[in-house]
Amino acid sequence: MNSTTVPPLMIAPAQVSRGAGVLATLGATIAALGKRPLVIGGDRSLAQAAPFLDPAIQDLAALTTSYGADCSEATLARLAVAIAEHQADLVIGVGGGKALDTAKLAAHQAQLPVVTIPTSAATCAAWTALSNVYSEQGAFLYDVALARCPDLLILDYDLVATAPQRTLVAGIGDALAKWYEGSVSSGDSVQTLVIAAVQQARVLRDLLLQKTPAALAEEPGGATWCEVVDACVLLAGVMGGLGGAQCRTVAAHAVHNGLTHLPESHGILHGEKVAYGILVQLRLEEIAQQSSLAYTARQQLIQFYEATGLPKTLADMGMDDVRISDLGRAAEITCRPQSDIHHLPFSVTPEALMGALMTTTALEMKVKKSGAATQPSRRAEKSAVRSR
Repeated sequence: MNSTTVPPLMIAPAQVSRGAGVLATLGATIAALGKRPLVIGGDRSLAQAAPFLDPAIQDLAALTTSYGADCSEATLARLAVAIAEHQADLVIGVGGGKALDTAKLAAHQAQLPVVTIPTSAATCAAWTALSNVYSEQGAFLYDVALARCPDLLILDYDLVATAPQRTLVAGIGDALAKWYEGSVSSGDSVQTLVIAAVQQARVLRDLLLQKTPAALAEEPGGATWCEVVDACVLLAGVMGGLGGAQCRTVAAHAVHNGLTHLPESHGILHGEKVAYGILVQLRLEEIAQQSSLAYTARQQLIQFYEATGLPKTLADMGMDDVRISDLGRAAEITCRPQSDIHHLPFSVTPEALMGALMTTTALEMKVKKSGAATQPSRRAEKSAVRSR
């Protein structure tokens, strides 16, 4: 048998504890990882979590600090100093995706264990061995693969239930992308774990399409609500863990990354931009490959988005007044050589992406260009996208 070097897979957190009110009961479990934790989160998330977290760490020499607004290089440098000055032996991340990414990366750089405590179901960041780094202005720069998944993930349904429903809807959008991106980048793989990851993403999509209406209709903490929270926070992480780098993000997340370079997008949640990016990706597939399947999938999602409140267009995200020159700059960033959009099985130009950005539905959006709106023609869209 030929020997080959296989990159290690960071499949899952070492331990996952979930349940209503579970956080307050896990003091001993947390203490087993460290006695001097640095607790990292945003101001709102830390206040939201305090009644649940304080009983668990009351006997520890814990120091709490706000990470600020973004997981940036300056923030990480400041936290490295805080870890050293506190002589921390554990990092606890509390909050949404950016807070958890910051805590994971700070712990990784300090070679410390990390506990992740999501305060919403908006992303699967509590699970993954990956952190996204942003500029001080909130623009996506790059991601960092971590040495391992968190040492402990605590999913307290009572804590997550305190978050606005909008965060759960955004998490549903982010989780749906696992199928639409993974099936394109890795759907033809013959590797066992990659096949399993892609099929798991399909199961995840089907569960969300089936269970979301009931979950959003019932009170937070209900049985179906908890199942959808599990899907967004836990099951969405399984795909990336099993498939590794080969189950890549594709156009949906690339569109998100490009839009973060526009200040108008900064009030939009990660999963909302990703959900819109799914429609953009399907539109690109529809044009480039004359794909009726992509068209059908896009129409299905549009109906689902209408029922759940996920954005279908830039206008739905409050970005209908963005200048076309600024949107073009975001498209160029999205199409940079290292972008995940190039995991599509055809080439994409900024011009083609602009067309898809503005025509994901039959609705027209108003875009400023010296006071005049423009709309790319279907012929221009076709000519700008060429199969490899």
